[in-house]
Amino acid sequence: MAIITLTTDFGEKDHFAGATKGAIYNELPDVRIVDISHSVSPFSIPEAAYIIQNAYESFPKGTIHIIGIDSEINVENKHIAVLLDGHYFICANNGIMSMITNEIAPEKIVEINIHDKIQTSFPVLDVFVKVACHIARGGTLEVIGKVIEHIKPIKNIIPFVNDDKTQIIGSIIYIDNYGNVITNIKKGFFETIQKGRSFEISARNHKFKKIYEKYSDIVDFTIPQDKRNDEGRGLVVFNASNYMEIAVYKSNSATVGSASSLMGLDLRDTVTVNFSKK
Repeated sequence: MAIITLTTDFGEKDHFAGATKGAIYNELPDVRIVDISHSVSPFSIPEAAYIIQNAYESFPKGTIHIIGIDSEINVENKHIAVLLDGHYFICANNGIMSMITNEIAPEKIVEINIHDKIQTSFPVLDVFVKVACHIARGGTLEVIGKVIEHIKPIKNIIPFVNDDKTQIIGSIIYIDNYGNVITNIKKGFFETIQKGRSFEISARNHKFKKIYEKYSDIVDFTIPQDKRNDEGRGLVVFNASNYMEIAVYKSNSATVGSASSLMGLDLRDTVTVNFSKK
């Protein structure tokens, strides 16, 4: 039984997510549809890229992933279907796939060319659903598009490193449900530049000189619980996806606040790592 996932910025208020599911079921009544997220910030390609990169591997090979972000077709925003790591991805060629393809080479990319046969006022419903159902039935990519070699990259996907390798300049690409801010600095990249040197991480007026293994490592469990005052303390970790994350211990926007709210950090803000000379 085929699995089709949905990652969109449709939200839950409007009809778009429900209509997309209905159209899939109309063609494939026995398919399984999984919502990865419909809460991507409107038109946020980095957010969508981060979410799909960290979700798709949990699904079986052969899963079909529809990504409905900035999908209106125009001369600069074509539609593509990608076979990568045994999974199929259907989306606009606007950089969403470049975070994954930066680490894993695609097996095949086609530029979808079936638009003259169907309506396109709602491309996720009119085009992406048709392509996903075609693949789910065992259809090949060449039938719905022409093979291409390259896809559009996301700008600034890789952090900047200065010539003497004493500084990394990254940016915030995602803010999670807890208000933790995730940068584009991956653990392996950081360690390659660090080479064991001491460092200082700067984000606006906040500075950190240590990266914790996990959130609770900031807690001194030798102090009685009622005297710790740990909630709301800022820290840096490499999260489960190995991205550098600035967090607040047990963050809650309604009570202790979050890294985003307390530190004034937002998407695309700069995060700098300065290394010692020796």
